[in-house]
Amino acid sequence: MTIDIFWRIPTHGEPSSHRSRAPHRGDWFPGNDNLRNPSVGGGSGGFSYIDYIAEIAHAAEISGFQGGLIPSFPMTDEPWVISSLLARETSTFRFMIPFQPGFLNPVVAARMTASLQRATGGRALYNVITGGGGPAQLWWGDSAGHDDRYTRTTEFLDIVRGVWRGGSFSYQGKFYQVEDAGLAHPLSSQDFPEIYFSGSSDAALASASKHADYYLTWLEPFEQLREKFAKVKEKTDKLGRKIKCAVRVDIVARATEEEAWAEVAKGFANTDKATLDAFLGVDGSDSVGAARQRGNRPTTVNSYKDLIVEPNIWSGFNLLRGGQTQGIVGSYEQVAQRLDDLVQLGADAFILASTPHLEEAYRVGEEVLPLVRGRAGQQLLRAVG
Repeated sequence: MTIDIFWRIPTHGEPSSHRSRAPHRGDWFPGNDNLRNPSVGGGSGGFSYIDYIAEIAHAAEISGFQGGLIPSFPMTDEPWVISSLLARETSTFRFMIPFQPGFLNPVVAARMTASLQRATGGRALYNVITGGGGPAQLWWGDSAGHDDRYTRTTEFLDIVRGVWRGGSFSYQGKFYQVEDAGLAHPLSSQDFPEIYFSGSSDAALASASKHADYYLTWLEPFEQLREKFAKVKEKTDKLGRKIKCAVRVDIVARATEEEAWAEVAKGFANTDKATLDAFLGVDGSDSVGAARQRGNRPTTVNSYKDLIVEPNIWSGFNLLRGGQTQGIVGSYEQVAQRLDDLVQLGADAFILASTPHLEEAYRVGEEVLPLVRGRAGQQLLRAVG
C-alpha cells in the first residue's frame, strides 16, 4: 500500500514563524490593511497573495507532496476559484477542495467538479465538511440542526454520484429533489473525485461510511484515534464498503528535539492573555470533533509544557496560528516516527502543515517525508505524477 501526504495552502495569510501570531504573508486575515495594496507586505512590486500561495504549491509539488488542502473559512477566498488558478501554476499538484453541502446545488457541484477534472487531468478531490453549528454556521446563512446537516450531506453526495453516471437520474429526499438529471459526455466520463470526509459524531460517521473514500480527522491521543478508526471501519464494513483513514496534523520538525520545543516555547511566550483565555473557553459550536479537542487539554495553562499530552504531541497549536489544537513536535526522526505510529494505527493519508508554509514545505519534504516508512518498513509514499 502507499501513503498519500498532502500539504496545507494558507489562503488566509499566515505568520512568518511559529514564534509570533502577527501575520506577515498573504493578505486575507482580519484587520489587515494590506488589502488596500495588492502586494504582499504592502510593497509595490505587484507580487500578490496568489503568487505567494502558488509558490507554496510549487514547493509542495517538488518536495513530494501529493497536493494540498485549500481551506475554506469566512475570511478566505473561495477554494474552487483558487484551485482553478493554481491548476495553471502546477503540473501534478492535486487540489483538496473543502466545502459544505447545502451551499451548492448538488447538480451544479457535480458539473463544476467534472469540469475541473477535465481541465486538470483529474486533480480535484473533495474535503466534505458539514459545519460545526453555532455562530460560525449562521455566517453562511445555515440554521439546520446538527443531524439534519449530515442527512443533507448524505443526500447531496447521493445526487452528485447519481448524476455523474450520466443518463437520467431522479431523487426524492428530505432536502433535495431531482428529476431526470445527469451529466453529459464528456463530463460524465471524468474520474469521480476521491472524498475526504470530516466529522466525529455518530451522524457524521454514518454519512462517511456511505460515501467517503477517506475518513479525515484531526490528530487526537493515539488510543482515541484507534477507537475512532475502528468505529468508522465497522460501520463501513456493514455496508459492504472499505474506507481508508486520514489525519490532519500540524508539525514542528527540527534537526533536534530541543530546537523544535524551543520554537514552541517562544511561540507560547508570545501568546497574549486574550488568546489564551479564548483557547481555554468554549466556542459555542455543536461540533463533536471540536469538543473532543477541548477535552484533551488542561483547564489551566502556565507553561507550554502543560500542553504536552503524549511524547512529542502538543495540544496548543491553535495558540500559534489558529486552527486545530494538537500536533507533533520533535526532531525529523521523531516526527517521522510518530507519523509511522499513526500509520500503524490505521492512517492511510495525512494533511500536514507548518508555519511558514513555504519554507516548511521544503523542510518537511526533504527532511521528514523520506523517513516515513509506513507499515511495510520501506518508503511507501505514493509517487507524484
